[in-house]
Amino acid sequence: EILNIFVMLKCEIVMKRKIVILSGAGISAESGIKTFRDSNGLWEEYRVEDVASIDGWYRNPEIVQEFYNQRRVQLSTVEPNRAHKLIAQLERENDVVVITQNVDNLHERAGSSRIIHLHGELTKITPEDKNGDVYDIGYQQIKMGDCDSRGVQLRPYIVWFGEDVPEINRAAEEVATADILLIIGTSLNVYPAAGLIYYAKKDAQIYLIDPNDVNVRLANVVHIKENATSGMEKFIEQVSA
Repeated sequence: EILNIFVMLKCEIVMKRKIVILSGAGISAESGIKTFRDSNGLWEEYRVEDVASIDGWYRNPEIVQEFYNQRRVQLSTVEPNRAHKLIAQLERENDVVVITQNVDNLHERAGSSRIIHLHGELTKITPEDKNGDVYDIGYQQIKMGDCDSRGVQLRPYIVWFGEDVPEINRAAEEVATADILLIIGTSLNVYPAAGLIYYAKKDAQIYLIDPNDVNVRLANVVHIKENATSGMEKFIEQVSA
């Protein structure tokens, strides 16, 4: 009898589908977080190259620090939306990994437990030489002159344009083992993240939730032309049928 129970449990574990979700700015936009691609190359009135590139940091770190201080304040005022929560609920019956290009913590706050942040995390900081620890500061401010124990200036724990993406290989490994790949809220224009779709298995089901046309050179993609929340509802209907 114990053996039968063990076999049943083992079968249940084996039968769980692996769903890998690649999320982008479009899902957080429904919580009130603006995206630079929606505002003519500006992000909250800042030029992207000034606040989201390593060159911008070298040119004017004070502006970059202030920008991310403002983003933390904003993040503290918003909540996960229904799309975030529906993604978290998928964990009840599936093996779920979220790969996000977003630097906010809305997936965590919605209840998702396995998250890979490709572009860093807004609520964390690290020394500018990247040789020290990563510190979780929540929604606090950080200023020029704030240093680690070695005297090295602290900076946002963000992967900027012009920097390597350290989590990209781990993300590719997760995509390669997915039964279902769901892409939501990303126009697939920012590399290397946009290239992750091409790591999917040949027999993987691929879903794309985006209200706009997206240039994807794969034939087996189911495009749900909806915003994040309504798209997630339709996605769940389709994969549960």
